[in-house]
Amino acid sequence: MKWKGDGVHMMRFCKNCREIKNCSVQSETAIKKSRDITADAVRESVYCCTFASEGYLPTLRDDTLRKACDDYRETLKLIKAEEIEEILKKYDIGKRPLSLLLGWKENTLSRYATGDLPTKDCSEMLKLISHNAAYYQNLLEHHKEKISLEAYHKSLAAVKEVMGRKEEELSKMEEAVCCLLEEAVEITPLALQKLLYFAQGFQKAFHGEFMFEEDCEAWSHGPVYRRIYEKYRNYGYLPIEEDHQSRCNKLSIKEKEILKTVAEFFGCYSGKVLERMTHEEEPWRNARRNTDEGASSSEVIQKESMTRYFSSVGEKYNMINISDIKEYALSIYEEIRHKGFCL
Repeated sequence: MKWKGDGVHMMRFCKNCREIKNCSVQSETAIKKSRDITADAVRESVYCCTFASEGYLPTLRDDTLRKACDDYRETLKLIKAEEIEEILKKYDIGKRPLSLLLGWKENTLSRYATGDLPTKDCSEMLKLISHNAAYYQNLLEHHKEKISLEAYHKSLAAVKEVMGRKEEELSKMEEAVCCLLEEAVEITPLALQKLLYFAQGFQKAFHGEFMFEEDCEAWSHGPVYRRIYEKYRNYGYLPIEEDHQSRCNKLSIKEKEILKTVAEFFGCYSGKVLERMTHEEEPWRNARRNTDEGASSSEVIQKESMTRYFSSVGEKYNMINISDIKEYALSIYEEIRHKGFCL
């Protein structure tokens, strides 16, 4: 954080004397910069020389710093301190126990709630539990041994009340997940990510528009939709076992057909095989062209890249009906098997 400050004297209206007088004008700028992102805030205060001589000059630094940090959070789309307080109130949980539930150091939430800037990953996790009470309840149940019994029961009662007031509305991407989990057998979190990616690509190729608006990121293990990763990460390499009653109100008949077809022709492969398939495709490779092999990355796989690639696949395999996706699935499987990647 960098600071710039100055003070000048001029005839201005003094809010204390309520008249025009010779005043000391104090201004201060806080500049917050990280990587290529810069945010600054300016605070100015006016006091007449009478008040200045009595030592009554404002301390601007705290307010200015807070404004610069708020602007910086906004630029990077980080969760705000007041939003963190809303989470604590919503789930009736303290900063320390919530930090422990999330696997963080016990003072992490206290720092974020009082002005420290959260990391992007931590911010996304807090946003997720803020909007997804079911995910928070799952987190609470799986890690209740980390907090006191009293804190657990209080928070459990709160989250049940939240969920009881109104059933959470699923996003279109979450509805697509429900459909895939119904159609395919024993889907792991890794496999689910790739099935979502294929469904998104073929929906665009066949029907001219994407199924959902969320972007996927080019992680080392292939395309990943971060929100879905956070929701199911606790399953690790195990199949996802949840009650997925059909909740596909936002999906069209054509979209459901794409999901069913992708589940049928790609869902028969393991997550590692699907991962290798996406590694052979241009969208993932293009997004990681400046990233070392195996290195972590949050680079977005551009929708334009997916559009070009899956359109070219449709042309190459002369796809007329969505059942023609089967030929592509078999072809890319044979390609990676020939390279010795399938175990």
